[in-house]
Amino acid sequence: MSERAHWGSRTGFILAAAGSAVGLGNIWKFPYITGENGGGLFVLVYLVCIAAVGIPILLAEVILGKST
Repeated sequence: MSERAHWGSRTGFILAAAGSAVGLGNIWKFPYITGENGGGLFVLVYLVCIAAVGIPILLAEVILGKST
């Protein structure tokens, strides 16, 4: 069995995972949603919700990737 490739650094992996998870639609839509829904408080709630959903999904993906 051949050796699997490894990431060069942990930072590189995190940046690649974040880049593949964030689509351009979210980036284009974000300023409009922020302005319509109350500014700074909306940004805080948005980031908390994204972290609450995104971190478990990222961890599941990493665990599944290590086991296969």
